[in-house]
Amino acid sequence: MPEFEFEGQTLQGISHKMLTQHLRELEQHGLLTRTVHPVVPPHVDYAITPLGRTTVPAIEALRTWGALYRRRRGGA
Repeated sequence: MPEFEFEGQTLQGISHKMLTQHLRELEQHGLLTRTVHPVVPPHVDYAITPLGRTTVPAIEALRTWGALYRRRRGGA
């Protein structure tokens, strides 16, 4: 499985096709912008939009809840 980098962190367990599909959906909903650089090999940057930033508190709350849930269940 390929690895992708996001803000200095490596993403694992997702195919290039699925990652691209999800990123394009987020772009269509106005949560991300996409910049294609005309280089070889092709390079694409995604950036979060102001609308996308409004989702951060909800996502952080879910992440915190998930970590607490895992600890209570005896997970890592």
